[in-house]
Amino acid sequence: MSKPPLTIHLAAPRGFCAGVDRAIKIVEMALTKWGAPVYVRHEIVHNKYVVDGLRDKGAVFVEELDECPDDRPVIFSAHGVAKVVPAEAQRRNMIYVDATCPLVSKVHIEAERHSESGLQIIMIGHAGHPETIGTMGQLPDGEVLLVETEADVADVDVRDPDKLAFVTQTTLSVDDTKGIVAALNNRFPNIVGPHKEDICYATTNRQEAVKEVAPKVDAMLVVGAPNSSNSKRLVEVGSKNGCDYSQLVQRSTDIDWRALEGISALGITAGASAPEVLVNEVIDAFRDRFDVTVEIVETAVERVNFKVPRVLRDVEAAS
Repeated sequence: MSKPPLTIHLAAPRGFCAGVDRAIKIVEMALTKWGAPVYVRHEIVHNKYVVDGLRDKGAVFVEELDECPDDRPVIFSAHGVAKVVPAEAQRRNMIYVDATCPLVSKVHIEAERHSESGLQIIMIGHAGHPETIGTMGQLPDGEVLLVETEADVADVDVRDPDKLAFVTQTTLSVDDTKGIVAALNNRFPNIVGPHKEDICYATTNRQEAVKEVAPKVDAMLVVGAPNSSNSKRLVEVGSKNGCDYSQLVQRSTDIDWRALEGISALGITAGASAPEVLVNEVIDAFRDRFDVTVEIVETAVERVNFKVPRVLRDVEAAS
């Protein structure tokens, strides 16, 4: 029997961003420099395949610093940590490496500068996400207030409505955040925004590519993890831009084939912490069932590269 034809519209950019690439390199370089085990506080990036691969090489993933011994290196995840975490590592004389994405660090610095100017901060983000916890933890309790939705803006209790600034989690939906920013500006006309958009270039680029693909396809698959904020936003962007069936899959084994019966055009993208090998695995699974033609839909070219911390540059030079 001949296979039914299927055109796969493959979004570009997709997958690893510069911050994720750097964070994974940091763990690998730390293992080269200090040997196993190297401890990592929280998943280095939100992807099970990546985390399992690093665990196999000798990384030990923990949630809190008190799970780490004093005499082994510890790495802080790409999402960033509250200030008390490196302070405690210093107190214990631990070797630690901060793998916080430089674009997240930019938001941390922004929040501190606003605070030094006497401004209270409103953060647009998701409660409980490690990036939100890390950003809010740059300042004392009460100095950063969290809003998740436009409705939250009406209820936020501020110290002085004329002395406010806002920052944003880097992995949010660009479109959803616009509404929250508009609500903030409407309620607090003097609120100070970021000099440059907080939502990172990679999040924006991946969402723009999905917007281009979504109207052309019968279904959209986003390769990513269920705890990955930017991956979940890509699913939402697909749904809101003309694709009724937009789903998150971690691996090819997660594909719901019954839901995809009769499709002729499929969109595929990947969250910023999903490796390309998993995208290829999904495409190969469709090749087994369909006569596949792949069309690349490229909306931007990324050339961003972040340096690893100085403590690991000797490893980089030797490689």
